[in-house]
Amino acid sequence: MNRNLLSTVTTIALVLTLTTYSSSSVAQTAQEKGLTIAKERKLRDKGWGDSTGNMSMILRNAQGEEVERKMRLKSLEQVDDGDKGLTIFDQPLDVKGTVFLNFTHAIEPDDQWMYLPKLSKVKRIRSRNKSGPFMGSEFSFEDMSSFEIEKYEFKYLRDETYEGQASFVLEQVPTDENSGYSKQIVWVDKKYYRALKIEFYDRKGSLLKELVNFEFTLYLDKYWRPLRIEMFNEQNGKSTELITHELNFNTGLSDNDFNKGTLKNVR
Repeated sequence: MNRNLLSTVTTIALVLTLTTYSSSSVAQTAQEKGLTIAKERKLRDKGWGDSTGNMSMILRNAQGEEVERKMRLKSLEQVDDGDKGLTIFDQPLDVKGTVFLNFTHAIEPDDQWMYLPKLSKVKRIRSRNKSGPFMGSEFSFEDMSSFEIEKYEFKYLRDETYEGQASFVLEQVPTDENSGYSKQIVWVDKKYYRALKIEFYDRKGSLLKELVNFEFTLYLDKYWRPLRIEMFNEQNGKSTELITHELNFNTGLSDNDFNKGTLKNVR
């Protein structure tokens, strides 16, 4: 083999080797890509601080009959852990004064308490009971926690257009053995990384519920929030709708506003 031919063969072999190495180093597995998308979703919602809001919760049975509740929400972002939340029910009379306090944790089980005015008692929600219904709605206590990366194992499934928006479709599997879900399928839009829709599958792997976020509104020029959320139960035909009437950020809340010991005095 002459020198020119040998040089050409060597160059081609080197190029092929570098190309193969580059491709293998850049390519992501479905699990890695799913985690990357989830991290970007979380990153884009960092820094909002605190918020207060007024909401309605509309419960609908399978026949379409409705019950409406009025409530106030307070939320406080945590830097190194999940967020804190306080929900106060104002109407109707049978739930007035009920208060729900939620400390989401990234790794440890969440801490949740409910103050029941009729019993004048603060009740702790145990981990094994968090798949139960929140205030008789189609949301569970588990659904009331903030989205935390460490709570799931992720897998990218496909690209898909949902309601005219180019989206990633991810599978997220809860790591908590007490979760009421075997998996969740999430549609995340590619432009803003918002969760547009989530399907919840029960422990047997059957579709249980579907959550859809509507009417996204931009706050502080960065943070998107849906003004209407609907959770539909595929197995019993019931649904719950959450409607935000007012939402304010940077209201000055602190950890002192989220105190289990003062739930009886929350107004």
